[in-house]
Amino acid sequence: MSSTTTLAVTNRSEKGKGAARRAGNVPAVLYGHGTDPVHLNLPAREFAAILRANGTNAVIDLDIEGTSQLALTKQVDVHPIRSYIEHVDLLVIKRGEKVTVEVTVAIEGDAAPGSLVVQDASVIEVEADALSIPEHIVVSIEGVAAGTAIHAGDVTLPEGVTLTSDPELLVVAVNEAPQAADDDADNADEAAE
Repeated sequence: MSSTTTLAVTNRSEKGKGAARRAGNVPAVLYGHGTDPVHLNLPAREFAAILRANGTNAVIDLDIEGTSQLALTKQVDVHPIRSYIEHVDLLVIKRGEKVTVEVTVAIEGDAAPGSLVVQDASVIEVEADALSIPEHIVVSIEGVAAGTAIHAGDVTLPEGVTLTSDPELLVVAVNEAPQAADDDADNADEAAE
């Protein structure tokens, strides 16, 4: 579940994002609840530590030069080559508010022998209390037979969490594993032709 971490941030007055990064900050925009967007500087190392500890749906108690504001990490843009955080979008939230977020799906267990497990969706979208966002949702495939499909609507969600993804979204398919004998037969047929 998400927990709040306090992060001291400053208003960003200079134009462009490069100046913020050169000063060891991550440029960010805070918006939502009908407020005007606020441009902020987040301390890069502290913010990265919050993401490592809480995941991408981190709820942060921002200390904006003495003013407290609760925010949800909405989007994190990472440089494709250098892997540093380029920009962050933060959403203003209030305690007790429900938010819609994508949560990672984790598969646990071993399917029946002779089966092949294919994870079709790595995330599902759910609605949860802003302070009770699950870090991930577990799907157990322990002993599941080949030919089984697990859809988003079949996934057991934590209490207070509701599914907003399409219930028919395929999350995991347990298929029959290809057999070596089948491969040998196919190769023999090809060789005969």
